[in-house]
Amino acid sequence: MRLLFIGDIMGRPGRRAVQELLPRLRAELSPDLVIANGENAAGGNGFTPKILDSLRDQGIDLLTGGNHSFDNKEGVGYLARGGEGVLRPHNYPPGNPGTGKTTLPLPGGGEMLVINLIGRVFLPPVDCPFRCAEALLEEWGDRGPVFVDMHAEASSEKVALALHLDGRVTAVVGTHTHVQTADEKILPGGTAYLSDAGMSGPHDGVIGMKADVVLKRFLHQTPVRFEVSGGRIRLQGVTIDFDKNTGKAEAIERFDLALEE
Repeated sequence: MRLLFIGDIMGRPGRRAVQELLPRLRAELSPDLVIANGENAAGGNGFTPKILDSLRDQGIDLLTGGNHSFDNKEGVGYLARGGEGVLRPHNYPPGNPGTGKTTLPLPGGGEMLVINLIGRVFLPPVDCPFRCAEALLEEWGDRGPVFVDMHAEASSEKVALALHLDGRVTAVVGTHTHVQTADEKILPGGTAYLSDAGMSGPHDGVIGMKADVVLKRFLHQTPVRFEVSGGRIRLQGVTIDFDKNTGKAEAIERFDLALEE
């Protein structure tokens, strides 16, 4: 079976990349499941129900989140109403709206558990992602494959989680930095790993934001409102082939497509 995961969708340009390039990927790769990180889908800050519906209409089965999951009021309201089709990191403290786990049906029967976690290194303090994952896996048992989106700043934290879960989950893929890494591998226990899936959106700014605004912040340290950049648009992510009976990964491959103007 094949899972296609799309790296952080950044604002309108990222949504355009999905609209114009995902059909090509679906035709070429024939994925059984499509998941995307959507925490930046609404102008770089969260998501809206309308955006979620549009992305699902384009063939995305599930959106995962991160530290911007609660930035948009409409998105927060949707999470509070149940949040079908979208996750936020599961290791946020109890009392937050939404959930960080769900299941997706697999063709021919069975399910995949999808877990969304957030790191604690260089990010606000939350519950331990390692212990949170342990609890979810204990509850899940051996019912099927498991995919983990680890939304974290530090590659070391992502690698550590993958090694900790090796052999017990199908894949651990990192998000958040918006810079696609080249360290894809299958670990000894059969878990596929990539430190960061990259960013789907504009690549001429600073990780998706207008460079002049970001430079003003770095140079003067005064509060500024970031704006989504323009320029070259790319769709980045990764495909993972796996055995749905064992849950083990069989292959992992990055993709990086440019939107032709």
